[in-house]
Amino acid sequence: MARMKQLAQRGRQMKPRGSGGEVPVRSRDRIDTWRRWYKTPEWRALRKDVLIGALFTCARCGFIGESRDLVADHIEPHRGDRDLFFDRTNLQCLCATCHSGAKQREERRAPRA
Repeated sequence: MARMKQLAQRGRQMKPRGSGGEVPVRSRDRIDTWRRWYKTPEWRALRKDVLIGALFTCARCGFIGESRDLVADHIEPHRGDRDLFFDRTNLQCLCATCHSGAKQREERRAPRA
């Protein structure tokens, strides 16, 4: 019977935990620079304001949840427009299910302006 070859060690290419290395920038973040806006203190404060204003209730299904279960959703897609991105009147509170399901399907179907 032939001898099996030894498999290469797994995880060798990964950095060990606590290595302190920087998080690599995803390629889509290099292409769509507006994605960085979600990490700004301005966005975090605005998101919190939207969720509190909606009493942590989804505008579509009425789900009441915690901050981690809810999304501050752009009613009209901003498509990289900074003013529209940070416009408080263009934001609504949605649960993650509504945001990832029905809302995304509607946006894909809608013609781009």
